[in-house]
Amino acid sequence: MDINQVSADLQNSRYKICICVSSVIHKNGPRISASAGLGGYFFPNIYLYKDVTSNGEKCRAWKCSNDYLSSETLHFISNVIVDSMMDTNLQKDDLTGTIKFIPPLYKQRYQFIKDLVIKYKPKKVADLGCADCTLLWMLKFCKCIEVLAGLDIRENVMKEKMHRLSPLPADYLQPSERSLTVTLHHGSVAHKDPCMLGFDLVSCIELIEHLEAAELEKFPEVVFGFMAPAMVVISTPNSEFNPLLPGVTLFRHSDHKFEWDRAQFQSWAVAAATSYNYTVEFTGLGTPPPGTEDVGFCTQIGVFVRKYPKNGETVNSEKHTEHAYKTVFKAVYPSLKDEKYLQNAVVSEVLFGADIIKRRLLGNFKSEWKEHSDGLETKFKFQPFKYFMRCSKNLSLAETEKLAADRSMEPFIDGNTVYIPLAKIFSIPKVNQLCGTFEKLSKLIAGKVALSNDGSAVIVTIEYENEEQEN
Repeated sequence: MDINQVSADLQNSRYKICICVSSVIHKNGPRISASAGLGGYFFPNIYLYKDVTSNGEKCRAWKCSNDYLSSETLHFISNVIVDSMMDTNLQKDDLTGTIKFIPPLYKQRYQFIKDLVIKYKPKKVADLGCADCTLLWMLKFCKCIEVLAGLDIRENVMKEKMHRLSPLPADYLQPSERSLTVTLHHGSVAHKDPCMLGFDLVSCIELIEHLEAAELEKFPEVVFGFMAPAMVVISTPNSEFNPLLPGVTLFRHSDHKFEWDRAQFQSWAVAAATSYNYTVEFTGLGTPPPGTEDVGFCTQIGVFVRKYPKNGETVNSEKHTEHAYKTVFKAVYPSLKDEKYLQNAVVSEVLFGADIIKRRLLGNFKSEWKEHSDGLETKFKFQPFKYFMRCSKNLSLAETEKLAADRSMEPFIDGNTVYIPLAKIFSIPKVNQLCGTFEKLSKLIAGKVALSNDGSAVIVTIEYENEEQEN
């Protein structure tokens, strides 16, 4: 097994991890037996045990053994497995502590935003402090969203993961009925940029605690005053919960400039909401262990809703604000609202439907032909070009066109050509849904699909083989 390939695959499939664990006794101390499915690989009977010679708390303090895998591969896998287990907030020594969040809190925060999107169906959503774009990636699958934007001060972090936001080949093969544009911007939430105007929902997940005092002071004016979205969601650590987290002394992260208790956060949030005509409601994620409920949620959340629509004149005047952000990524997804993709989809459905009708027609006719020739020994292959349905032989071109022009008639064969009236094509559910009107169907397939001279029918040529004569 190639460790480099395994490493690359696992890194690209970081969240596709399934681990079954059980505690067992080992001569070196407690250990874990794990069967891990990681990124498409399956690793049975991997034993992880605590290295008694180490200081014990870091992931690297766990060692790994298996009868079939190389030590280098095992070392990598053990780190991934234990990292994943630590992500589920098994907080205490030897993974026996009582504080355990499943799913991990960061996933719960993202899901909180996604649930709001599903409930309120905003069309334009921005994530401030988008980091590795995971939330944006989750939200791009929400059918109501037409515009997604991310903003972060760390350009390199966005660039490492922004490829996840690009359209996939399947998006081009089957364009969505909605339009979707995803844009990433490099910049600070303390600066105003008109590209952030007009959003329905703005999320700020674990962002404000990373702001310097001067940036935090400008934040309410930029987000609530300038951007003025219909809804803003802000989450931040609840410092009252910190004593329950082993190893946390001052702040949970070295980059945090502050961490507020509930009273401090709510005081700041109410002041901002009052100043900019918003209401605010408070909730949280990460329920404390029994007996410690008084500390509140591990993550505290404020949901702000704008009381009144923003004044149109103010919006217009602010459109002239200088651009402060740098666009580092933009993806426009294929959409049936774009006539180019709509035409491709319609033509594909028309050709597919016409082929099915042709095959059904020929199949029915071949069955009739076999009935008439029952009991007769024939020495030639069935050739549909010799036959036709619902019309006589030797029709002139004008007579054939006249028959095709009758939208109420069924498809028919003349010579080696199948005529399928457009009315029949338009009755195909998918074609009808895509086009809406008969006139639009005619317009979209003109020049792309073979039609009769008067444009009233799709024509399909029947391919056949020459008669074979036996010697």
